[in-house]
Amino acid sequence: MTTLSRPSDLLSTYEREDIDHWLTKYPPEQKRSALLAALRAVMHEDHYLSIEKMDAVADYLDLDNIAVYEVASFYSMYETDEKAAAKYSVSVCTNVSCMLRGSDEIVEHIETKLGVKTGESTPDRKFFIKQEEECLAACSSAPMMQVNHVYYTDLTTEKVDEILDNLE
Repeated sequence: MTTLSRPSDLLSTYEREDIDHWLTKYPPEQKRSALLAALRAVMHEDHYLSIEKMDAVADYLDLDNIAVYEVASFYSMYETDEKAAAKYSVSVCTNVSCMLRGSDEIVEHIETKLGVKTGESTPDRKFFIKQEEECLAACSSAPMMQVNHVYYTDLTTEKVDEILDNLE
């Protein structure tokens, strides 16, 4: 059994390389500036942010753990619940513009298609339907959703099927 000497030992080679890439873009005393990218790197591998991995990021960037927790819990792009650990995270905007153009029907269609409700992952962990988003800033192309932070606009149920069916 391997013993970790530091929390950051938990980071994978990919995660360290990605964080190091972002660290080169900031002065050495501004490591905190790479925090968003560091959390994204961990999410890329694990599909959610565990306490252990957030502690590892804090250690690697020489930050207090709470500084990482605050950022991870503030931004909706980060998942801190293991039940959200799925390959694809689907978010549908349900703000006024999207709602008036059919986002409620899109959410219902996705739930039916995937066989899970909003806030749940499919049993195979391929999809997680995030809690509905208040605004994803694509009002002129409503309704819209994002899958792993890629925007899809002017949605119809047919277009949603095509998008979800073509994800590997």
